[in-house]
Amino acid sequence: MDYKDSVKLDTSQMGRAAGGGGRGGGIAIGGGAGLIIMVVALLFGFNPNEILGGQATGQPSTGQSQSGLESECQYGSDIRTNRQCRWVAYQTSIQQYWQQTLQGYQPARTVLFSGQVSTACGTANSQVGPFYCPGDTTVYIDTAFADQLLQQLGALGGDPAEAYILAHEYGHHVSNLTGDLAKGQQGQRSGPKSAAVRVELQADCYAGAWFKWAVTNKNDVIENVTQQDLERITDAAAAVGDDRIQSRSEGQVTPESWTHGSSAMRKYWVAKGFNSGDPAQCDTFATDSLGG
Repeated sequence: MDYKDSVKLDTSQMGRAAGGGGRGGGIAIGGGAGLIIMVVALLFGFNPNEILGGQATGQPSTGQSQSGLESECQYGSDIRTNRQCRWVAYQTSIQQYWQQTLQGYQPARTVLFSGQVSTACGTANSQVGPFYCPGDTTVYIDTAFADQLLQQLGALGGDPAEAYILAHEYGHHVSNLTGDLAKGQQGQRSGPKSAAVRVELQADCYAGAWFKWAVTNKNDVIENVTQQDLERITDAAAAVGDDRIQSRSEGQVTPESWTHGSSAMRKYWVAKGFNSGDPAQCDTFATDSLGG
């Protein structure tokens, strides 16, 4: 996946969490990357209901500053000299898409952190994985750990997979704005057709719809997307399926405990979003055909 050199990047919604903490050992999987977070959420001190579908209540997080990337990440060409700028590029593209697509869209911030971060949803360790907090309408991501997470889950990784993860989290933000995210809290919390799973699949679909726009929009920062890039996106979606994670971590698959959907379901909804390019096709609450 390549970037257009001359396209201006928007750092106004990028932040970096002050302080932080040491990285814990092992891999406790969770967060909006599509993994199970109920246990680690209790350990790390935030309410998993908020991460998985709460309404935007609570106070903004504190201790955040500008990202420090303002002078270094001005154009797509800057990604070649500072790879951190790719996260600015992902966010710039995603927010431009939703500003053009969703009437009344309100931008969300992306905060980069290392080890630990304080949010309106509580204190989160990087091991939770990338996540969206509706309490302060912010996406939080430890960029180094996100890459490690994909590798440990057996995903191919790379820029397309990272972009998918961030787009998925912004999909939660869109669902929060439309009211669908609240349905994930009000409905059944686990199971293949639960409200929680529908919220996650909707975010996958939204990510696919954004990516279709990005690769076909001549003014977007992203260009030269290959078939291999597309395969990396669907590979990342499959890697974070509940069934694959349960098989790797527990040696068995328990559908009644799913909170994010199977690998097949996640690939189906990413593909549906991409093939249609239409977020209106992402109403996972209006169908029982969830793709697996």
